[in-house]
Amino acid sequence: MFDKPGNGLLSPGDFVRHPDRQDWGLGQIQSMIGHRITVNFENAGKVVIDGNVIELAPDDASPR
Repeated sequence: MFDKPGNGLLSPGDFVRHPDRQDWGLGQIQSMIGHRITVNFENAGKVVIDGNVIELAPDDASPR
């Protein structure tokens, strides 16, 4: 489904970080429709990520 295989292991509710935008902080996946992943980041708000271009990094940290 994704060109970036790690994204296939994620699901809504999971906490992630954007590998190139650490300043966005911790994000929580809101939805995954096709290759579009909507993430609500603590410092950037709601962002739609193309899961075929960016591989999000899972984060087990609790929300701050």
